[in-house]
Amino acid sequence: MGGIAAIARQAGHRVTGCDAAVYPPMSEQLSALGIELIEGYGADQVALAPDLWVVGNVVTRGNPLMEAILDRGGRYVSGPQWLAESYLQSKWVLAVAGTHGKTTTSSMLAGILERAGRRPGFLIGGLPGDFGVSARATDSDLFVIEADEYDTAFFDKRSKFVHYHPRTAILNNLEFDHADIFDDIAAIERQFHHFVRTVPGSGKLVVNGRDEALKRVLTIGCWTTTEVFGSPLGWEAGEPDAEGGFEVAWQGRGVGRLRLELSGAHSRHNALAAIAAARHVGVEPAASLAALAAFAGVKRRLELKGSAGGVAVYDDFAHHPTAIRTTLEGFREREKVGRILAVFDPRSNTMKKGVMKEALPPSFAAADRVYIHSAGLEWDPQAVFAQLGGRVRCEASVDTLVAAIAAEAKPGDRILVMSNGGFGGINGKLLAALTKGK
Repeated sequence: MGGIAAIARQAGHRVTGCDAAVYPPMSEQLSALGIELIEGYGADQVALAPDLWVVGNVVTRGNPLMEAILDRGGRYVSGPQWLAESYLQSKWVLAVAGTHGKTTTSSMLAGILERAGRRPGFLIGGLPGDFGVSARATDSDLFVIEADEYDTAFFDKRSKFVHYHPRTAILNNLEFDHADIFDDIAAIERQFHHFVRTVPGSGKLVVNGRDEALKRVLTIGCWTTTEVFGSPLGWEAGEPDAEGGFEVAWQGRGVGRLRLELSGAHSRHNALAAIAAARHVGVEPAASLAALAAFAGVKRRLELKGSAGGVAVYDDFAHHPTAIRTTLEGFREREKVGRILAVFDPRSNTMKKGVMKEALPPSFAAADRVYIHSAGLEWDPQAVFAQLGGRVRCEASVDTLVAAIAAEAKPGDRILVMSNGGFGGINGKLLAALTKGK
């Protein structure tokens, strides 16, 4: 919603907005754009009398402001619908869908197109280092969008991505998630099928060739040319050397070599998907490889927040067992020596409900120590993580967790904080505690 607000502002509209507990980097981006942000959802905000209320999916019936809008017959629309109808209709949309990797892959693709001189517009659910903003409107015919499967709004329970009508679509992977709105993986696969239905026959689907759930989606129906990655039938990445460089091949023929700053097999697959999508709009693989070699990464994706007392603190958005595992494996691939202290905040609705709690302990296999924020959970983390023995510690208080981590950390350690929220400002608190302990 912050990105949509930014695009509306760049398109010449006066934009205000309200939300609860907004935190950086989005709060800083909105402020820099001159977008007035009101804390909370007070019904008195109807006095603003805008031409249109653009409603995000966090808003539910019972929200004071939404109830006031409904009572007064205010004109309202969802964020994805506004974007589709007001901005995307004249664009060649390149959409990146999948349970994992959407933000990084979207950022890679936008960066490739930018370095190729195509000046794409984009809407990404994170802050790409190549741009410093999460959304941009340009006069280019190309627009890169992170295509989320979460529902659109309280009055539109379809997935957001069905609104975007892409000509190029990446399907990165598909796993069960969002247990608050989907009953099972079959329900998510049905939404992906609806998404596939919106891609024209003259378009392109770039699909993870190893993903069984995506194979089931395409079996339901596919009307578009498909190109796979992670398979000998399409794009493949070789094993990395000691410096992280690897060969990229198309249908068994080498097209070049790439060294990414990001590590891990998932990062290499993200790169392959971006290369394939860029080729569909005329960017040759050699140009994509050169662009990706300079890829600056994304905020909150293995982002170094600082060091103190010889201990480095990293921040990451991982909050699903698979994302935790691949992030830690990639981190270990890059950081071959020293301990990794993994700190996890099970904040998402799926994690709070404990739907995938049994998959959590194995996902931390690459970590030397594990710290779990246990507040607000509907399950017992001590019992679930008992199999990790003395490697794990659970605390309900962020401050108690910080004190425990700082007491154990020693020079050479790397602390990896994983959360899809603000986590009580834990990164700053950790650095302060480590500095104090020097």
